[in-house]
Amino acid sequence: MARTPHPPAAAITSGADARAIVAGLIERARAAQRRYAVYDQEAVDTCTLAAGWAIMSPARNRELAELAVRDTGLGNVPDKIQKNHRKTLGLLRDLADARTVGVIRDDPQSGITEIARPVGVVAAITPSTNPGATPANKIINALKCRNAVIVAPSPKGWSTADTLVRFVHEELVRVGVDPVLAAGLVQVLPAPVTKEATHELMRQADLIVATGSQSNIRAAYSSGTPAFGVGAGNVASIVDETADPATAAGLIALSKTFDNATSCSSENAIVVVEAAYEATLAALERAGGVMLDAADTERLREALWPDGRLSGTLIARAAPDIARLAGLQASAAPRSRFLMVGESGFGPAHPYSGEKLAPVLAVYRARDFEHAIGIVDSIYAYQGAGHSVSLHSRDDHRARELAERLPVSRVIVNQAHCIATGGSFDNGLPFSLSMGCGTWGGNGFSENMHYRHYLNVTRIARVIPPREPSEDDIFGAYFTAHGR
Repeated sequence: MARTPHPPAAAITSGADARAIVAGLIERARAAQRRYAVYDQEAVDTCTLAAGWAIMSPARNRELAELAVRDTGLGNVPDKIQKNHRKTLGLLRDLADARTVGVIRDDPQSGITEIARPVGVVAAITPSTNPGATPANKIINALKCRNAVIVAPSPKGWSTADTLVRFVHEELVRVGVDPVLAAGLVQVLPAPVTKEATHELMRQADLIVATGSQSNIRAAYSSGTPAFGVGAGNVASIVDETADPATAAGLIALSKTFDNATSCSSENAIVVVEAAYEATLAALERAGGVMLDAADTERLREALWPDGRLSGTLIARAAPDIARLAGLQASAAPRSRFLMVGESGFGPAHPYSGEKLAPVLAVYRARDFEHAIGIVDSIYAYQGAGHSVSLHSRDDHRARELAERLPVSRVIVNQAHCIATGGSFDNGLPFSLSMGCGTWGGNGFSENMHYRHYLNVTRIARVIPPREPSEDDIFGAYFTAHGR
């Protein structure tokens, strides 16, 4: 059983409390970061591995997963254990050879030398859907770049984050870090976590890395502090006529059911071209999907969005629990892995076209691949622009077409999307639990958040032989074609 975390030393109950208590946390963090900033690369890498083992140690991993499910009510323990392990292991693989201390690039040809510098104190805003894996990712990245970090978890995720931070302290001390330094380097906001405290941390920190609700992302961007925030998820997956139906259905089912669809990278809709529709639907049913009839589709809609907003009691629950709580009549629903509903519309009047954070999949029928692109574009015009699109196809040219036409930062081809989009051992994306969504999603970056986002870089510029072009070097072809 997961142990109950020690009670916090103080709780933030007002704006004045927020300013004073957060200022104390920041002062402690800055003192620790100044000491940590002189560590060499070997010592930094040891601290990074210590933070990784704090969540990957099997007994601790299980304790964190059990605590997360118990206190948030979201997801399931086995998948959280797997997520904590694989996402952290993959991140540590990515960081193994990364230089973050001293000279990280020296180019005699350009005369530029790049020096890695820490950003200072990082405010790590983390969601209830991943209360262990996401804080761990941010803590590890921050330590790799010689920063201090203060975690601002969701209120329900506080117990998991607090326990994780204690585990990190234990591991840092075990590798020789002074206990006072460890306690200052990695901190968590005291409970109960409030909006005032989180926003105050954003204002006082040096950098914000925010994952979670769009209200928190907007607050991060408007705080006056440099911030990396992520866009909203609402992933659609296209299955075309060249795909193998059984393979595509197996990957979609794995992704849709993993951790009860807590991931923003879980498919919310599939768009199947006409020529593949019947075979794909049959394969999805064999993989554990249940297509609801019109009456059950309406019952589920009323239960999932009782007041126009997603129900907190149904999200991230197993499909049989959702079926029972929603009063569905379909005889197969209690044995289902995921629920499917037919959909053809988009926007607020068609809530199934949006993110559901549950093992519920909207199914669209497209005339052909061109029509499928149009459907996905319409879905993203409502919600999810900038994130990712999934493609199941044997025609690689179609991936390029999606990348050039849809407002997405990633095209995930023939993979279980929620596992692949945040980096996987069989693709080249950086391991991350925070997906930049570009300007389409209201973000200033369009890649997976990684360690370089936690670094400042100072550049030394030296004199080199001049490379000044003539007008003809630049405009020669232009003048020949168009005149001067």
